[in-house]
Parts: sequence; structure tokens; C-alpha cells
Amino acid sequence: MSRLNALRSRFVDAPDSLGAKARTRRWHWFAQNFPDLSDMSVIDLGGTAGAWMRAPVRPAHVHVVNLEKPPADLPTWLRADVADACELPRDILGTKYDLVFSNAVIEHVGGHLRRQMFADSVQRLADLHWVQTPYRYFPVEPHFLFPFFQYMPIAMRTSLLRRWPLVHTPTSDRVAARNIVMEVELLSITEMRHYFPSSTIRFERLGGLVKSVIAMKTH
Repeated sequence: MSRLNALRSRFVDAPDSLGAKARTRRWHWFAQNFPDLSDMSVIDLGGTAGAWMRAPVRPAHVHVVNLEKPPADLPTWLRADVADACELPRDILGTKYDLVFSNAVIEHVGGHLRRQMFADSVQRLADLHWVQTPYRYFPVEPHFLFPFFQYMPIAMRTSLLRRWPLVHTPTSDRVAARNIVMEVELLSITEMRHYFPSSTIRFERLGGLVKSVIAMKTH
């Protein structure tokens, strides 16, 4: 078990892991597409304050919106609020931002109607956006690090989750495992084009295969 946990750390969680290196490349790619980022006001739907504090890029101001309570002590350039990105409060919807950022969130919001509400929020808040999501048809499901996990029946995925040590949040409880499994709905390229019809759709690849899909609007 400890060897498998170390394997997850080596590939995903550790600062020098393949996952960390991929995230760093994505940050730099993001910054290249928005060269005025250091002067921008950014709203991050579903992100965390910690991710921005560790990021190699720094906008002028970042407003993080997440369902989880943020840390109490934040730098002056960073604000965090508890809110649902699909049903944002009026004060946030009434604020104009330069850019909306979202990384691996839309696949968690819950069904087509909620995904459409999320996309509507993105396009209402700013003229520019960067919305990334893991690609449904990449062979290794990124949340659970198991090949073809997303194609299996829910009962099989639930059983695997209770025993597979490479998941981010392991649990032996059947109901909890089923909830975790059902909460993730990976998207296709067609769906991303549907939700963001005026965006450029770009691809992040690994080994020549599409690993994630990014809806991007840069002007």
C-alpha cells in the first residue's frame, strides 16, 4: 500500500511529479495566451487560494469562488468567497472582471443543466476566459488514476474506488464511494464546443493523445 501511495505522489502530488510539471507547463501556457495577465482582474470559478499562492504567475487581482471555506489570512491581491459558480450571488455577477479562469471544475458541477449554468456564468463575468477540463476519452481517468475507469458501470467503479489506493480521497464506505464516483462527469470535445460556442477549443496532449480540453477566449 505504501508503495502505491508513493507511486501516486511520484506521478501526481509531489512537487517534482509528472502532474506538477504538467501543471507548471499549463500555467505558462495560460500566461502566454494572456500577456497582460499581470494587469488583469481574474475571477477563478472553483479554484483555491492556495493554488494561486503557489502559481508561477500573478495577476493584479484574483477573486476565488469555491464551495469550501477559504483560508482566513490572504494576501491583499487575493480575495476568496464561498459561493456556487452555477448560481452566483448578484454582487459577484454585477462585478466586471477582465478574465474568468477555471481549472478542472465544470466536470464536477452536476449534469448538463448545471454545466450550462456554469458556462453562462463564465461568459457573463468577463469577455475573456480560460476553462480547462480533463478529456473524457483519454485512457486514464485523471481523478482515480485507473485505466478506462470512466467507461465502467457505476457499481464496478464504486467497488474499485473502495480498494484502489491511488485515488485522491480513498474511502471504504460504499455510499461515500458511490457519491464520489457519480460526482465526476468527464466532458467530450463536442460538449465543450456546445457550452462555449464562441471560444477557441485547444487541446493539452500527453503521448500524442488529447488529455484535456480548454475553451479559450483571448480577445
